[in-house]
Amino acid sequence: MLLQRLGRQSINSSHDMLYGAGFFYQSLVASLQFMRRRQVGRGVITMQLLFTGVEALSVIALISLSLGAVIIIQGVNILPQFGQGVLIYKILITVITRELGPLLCAFVVIARSGTAIATELGHMVVSHQIEAYISTGVNPIRYLVAPRFIGVTLSVILLNLYFNVFGLVGSFILTQFFQPISAFEYFHNLLLYLRTPDIISSLLKSLIFGLIISHTATYNGLKVQQSSTEVPQMVIRSVVQGFTLCIIADAIITMIYYI
Repeated sequence: MLLQRLGRQSINSSHDMLYGAGFFYQSLVASLQFMRRRQVGRGVITMQLLFTGVEALSVIALISLSLGAVIIIQGVNILPQFGQGVLIYKILITVITRELGPLLCAFVVIARSGTAIATELGHMVVSHQIEAYISTGVNPIRYLVAPRFIGVTLSVILLNLYFNVFGLVGSFILTQFFQPISAFEYFHNLLLYLRTPDIISSLLKSLIFGLIISHTATYNGLKVQQSSTEVPQMVIRSVVQGFTLCIIADAIITMIYYI
C-alpha cells in the first residue's frame, strides 16, 4: 500500500509538473503574441500595473529606506573600527541591488498581487465565467492570463528599480539626520563599486521572479475545479510555490554569478 501510494503521488506530481510546464509555455507564447497585436485586454495590463506596481510603491519605499538606512548607520559605526569603512558601499550594492532588492520586491508582489490574481481567477472558474469564455471562442490564456503575465512581470522589474533608487539614494538622505556623510564621498564610492554584472543580475532576477509569480498565480487560480472552498487552498499553494521557486531561482542565479 505504501509503495502504491508513493507511486501514485509520483505520477501525479510528474503529471502536474508537465502540465505546469505546458501552461507556462502557452502563457509565454500568448504574452509574446499579445505584445504584437492590439487586443481588448490591454486595459487589464494597465489595471495590473496600477495594482501591482503603483499601489505597492509606498510599501517598497518604506522597506528600501529602512533597509538602506540600517545598513549605512551600522556600517559607518562598525566597519571603520576594523579599518574597512569602504566596505559599506560593497555591502550596499550586494544587499540592496543584487540580493535582497529583487527578492523583497518579489515577496511583496506575491503577498499582494499573486494572492489577488489566484483568488480572482479561482472565483471566475467557480462562477463558470471561464466556461463562458471558451463557449464563445475566447481563449482564456490569451485574454486573461497573458495580460496578467505581462503586467506582473513588468511591475516586478519596475519595483526593483524603484527599490534600488530608494535604497541607495533615499536612505542616504535619511541617514543625514542621524549620521552625516559626505555626498561626494558616498556617491563616488557607490558608483566605484557598482558594476554592470550587479545591474544585470538584479534585472535578471526581477524578470525571472516576475515570470514565476505570474505563472504560479494564474496556474493555481485556474486549477480550481467546482467548489469555492478550493479557492483559498489554491491561493495558499500559489503563495508557497511562489516563495519557494523565487528563493531557488535566487540561489541558482547567485551561484552562477560567483562561478
